Amino acid sequence: MTVAFTFPGQGSQAVGMGKDLADNFAEARAVFQEVDDALGQKLSDIMWNGPEETLTLTANAQPALMAVSMAVIRVLEAKGLDLKSKVAFVAGHSLGEYSALAAAGTFSIADTARLLRIRGNAMQAAVPVGAGAMAAIIGLEHGDVQAICEAAAAEGPCQIANDNGGGQLVISGGKAAVEKAAALATEKGAKRAIMLPVSAPFHSALMAPAADAMREALSTVEKRDPSVPLIANVLAAPVTSATEIADLLVQQVTGQVRWRETVEWFGANGVTTLYEIGAGKVLTGLARRIDKNINGIAVNGPADIDAALAALNG
Repeated sequence: MTVAFTFPGQGSQAVGMGKDLADNFAEARAVFQEVDDALGQKLSDIMWNGPEETLTLTANAQPALMAVSMAVIRVLEAKGLDLKSKVAFVAGHSLGEYSALAAAGTFSIADTARLLRIRGNAMQAAVPVGAGAMAAIIGLEHGDVQAICEAAAAEGPCQIANDNGGGQLVISGGKAAVEKAAALATEKGAKRAIMLPVSAPFHSALMAPAADAMREALSTVEKRDPSVPLIANVLAAPVTSATEIADLLVQQVTGQVRWRETVEWFGANGVTTLYEIGAGKVLTGLARRIDKNINGIAVNGPADIDAALAALNG
């Protein structure tokens, strides 16, 4: 059994996430306290009690999701998991890439929380509200959606933001261009083309100011080479150099999250089980659609942790 750990992105947040971990494990409580201290804010209170619209704010959701993922990691480690010997690779979806790197020791938890707060604020500030948009295109191939984005680019920036697999692609860019692309996708035979209720056009060229902010922020934090290779979002290939990882994290702000190719890479390189570490089960569902031979297992509560340890140590 070759194992990879994956870490969820924005959209997996829910009020109450991580509360059962904090109630049951001192190691989890320590993680939530460390994140609260790093941000100078009781983020854990928003996570556990809401309101949902406050948790959903990009600048809150990103460090909050990382905190839940790292709470799971610290509990697994306290119960005897050695990441380096049991896990072959890590990967994360968009902000989840930061969680993966915290798990692999590239960044401290406190620095990761601060980086994600900067990232969330910078992404929100990069484009005036209403100027950008994102849409999910269901049922078309990557090449078709790429061609549609190019055709819509006369209206403004438009590109593939996420290739999530299973015929689900997300496009991002200027509002008029994305609306045009969604209409073209429907004409092309897409099962659905859905405008998404997001606050900014993530992973598009319009995020360039946020990429600049992350370049500056990443240059100031201590970085270590990851203890296990990261399969980077923008490469869908392994990286082991902290310096290169920092460059790729900057590229990721305006670049495509190549998740389908990441899971395909896992399958082609002997990975049999993907553990999704943290909130929700989004990546587990995507993995099943991309490669039926890979077993996806979500680990986000106390019962999941005991089952995962038994399997990993089995």
